[in-house]
Amino acid sequence: MEFLDEDLQRYAEDHTSPESTLLRKISRQTHLNVMKPRMLSGHLQGRLLSMFSHMIRPKQILEVGTYTGYSALCLAEGLQEDGTLHTIDINEELEETVRGYIAEAGLTQSIKYYIGNALEIIPTIEATFDLVFIDADKYNYANYYDLVIDRVRSGGYIIADNVLWSGKVLEKYRKRLDEDTAALLDFNRKVHEDQRVENILLPVRDGLLVARKK
Repeated sequence: MEFLDEDLQRYAEDHTSPESTLLRKISRQTHLNVMKPRMLSGHLQGRLLSMFSHMIRPKQILEVGTYTGYSALCLAEGLQEDGTLHTIDINEELEETVRGYIAEAGLTQSIKYYIGNALEIIPTIEATFDLVFIDADKYNYANYYDLVIDRVRSGGYIIADNVLWSGKVLEKYRKRLDEDTAALLDFNRKVHEDQRVENILLPVRDGLLVARKK
């Protein structure tokens, strides 16, 4: 998952604006108490998401895959004053924890948190999105993309996480072609060939695919 030399990674983080106290708390508590803490966006990627959000100044954000709320709080930093971030996760066991973090951040009025199947929930959200962040089950990345692309405004962005999948998008780094890897290969190709967007794949952490709708 980490492609940079460890010392270079640390150097990059040392020369990146620090996390807030709350974000450090979420990171620490996630690593102590929650399974698969590597799913957390973390310091470097979190600051990048915040930077994107500040540049775009979105009024409506959709996040598919909340986990413990770290990335949602980062994305919310750039929201317009009356903006809304819609975040969806299927894991109801984390709901109390995430709602606690949202409240601690003072964002209960800005963040709408949904528990359930994103494929069913997304069509019920009445909004045109300025920014979409996809970080959920890899098998459905293409389905999420198809659901949101027509609801992203012209000039809006879709960002997808984990698109390098620990390097397994390259044959030399995988032992076999598993379902998730195959889905990500198809997704990366789909976005790259979609004439409705301009795209760039950034080798940050586990890979971020950024697409701007024309």
